[in-house]
Amino acid sequence: MSEALQDPAELSYEQARDELVQVVGRLEQGGTTLEESLQLWERGEALAARCEEWLLGARQRLEAARQGVTGENEAQN
Repeated sequence: MSEALQDPAELSYEQARDELVQVVGRLEQGGTTLEESLQLWERGEALAARCEEWLLGARQRLEAARQGVTGENEAQN
């Protein structure tokens, strides 16, 4: 994990998810030092948090869209 990594806040959902899958895979394989494992874990936590942010944002947008549709339907009645 010595290569320069992009800030999770700059990643799309798909980029963060794909990298998270890679991090989990490396942790599951083992063979890393304790320090490397800790760095991977911390990176995974940051990536998971980024994915959660994206999903929460998507959920909020869906709810807003539903509210808009519901509000339009009520106004038409």
